[in-house]
Amino acid sequence: MSLLGRGTRAWCFAAVAAAVSFAGPRLAQAAPTAPATTVPQPRTDPNSALAHADLVRKAGAGVIDVYFIGDSITRRWGALDYPELLASFKRSFFGWNAADFAWGGDRTQNILWRLDHGELPRVAPKVFVVQAGTNNLGDFDSAEERVAAVAAGIEAIVERCRRYTPDALVVLTAVFPRRDKPELNASIAAINEKLAAYADGEHVRYLSINDRLVDSRGQLREELSKDGLHPSLAAYQIWADALRPILTERLGPPADRDAAPAPTGDPAAK
Repeated sequence: MSLLGRGTRAWCFAAVAAAVSFAGPRLAQAAPTAPATTVPQPRTDPNSALAHADLVRKAGAGVIDVYFIGDSITRRWGALDYPELLASFKRSFFGWNAADFAWGGDRTQNILWRLDHGELPRVAPKVFVVQAGTNNLGDFDSAEERVAAVAAGIEAIVERCRRYTPDALVVLTAVFPRRDKPELNASIAAINEKLAAYADGEHVRYLSINDRLVDSRGQLREELSKDGLHPSLAAYQIWADALRPILTERLGPPADRDAAPAPTGDPAAK
């Protein structure tokens, strides 16, 4: 016969249930919340939807060995509506089947959503070039929160690329300095320190050209950006000069022919 009577056993079960019930919410509250920068989120404006449809079609065309992903800083380099910059992109990367899949105004969470919804090609690229995060900088009042969340969002993009193609090289480009909002440059430097530490040098290679972009105040040089945010042709050339040796090392010299899909542009500019 059990040493516990029915009443005692019932009391024990009730006590255990109460303890579990009490501990459950406490454990749930203690669970860390993923920053918004890492949670995929679509853009809701019609023009972004049209651009996404164009990029999905582009992902299904041609051969893509080098895949550029980011926001307007990256987009302008390979877009139809910036013909001078597009000519630079073609000169710099012809023969490596490079294609630009960036979109202006995107935050890291928007880029993640696009990667999850059809903008990755059927045949995996051999190299990803990532440059993102600047559009998230103004979303935070606290510098500490800004640095942690933006770095996490950029790292989430890299991890998406690595998950899709574990053997690919991801070139993680530092967040560029700014002149339009110089108060953000200290946070940018701290984010880049985190990105440099995150890169393993083998599958993820950190690339910073920021020392060649800044003036004596640590701001984006006027001759390298008219608006203090977007690179000029000369700034893109600095970026290209830094990328080309990495691509040559990974892919060999550029071929005489290029099979990358045709560039896209801003649907609103059509």
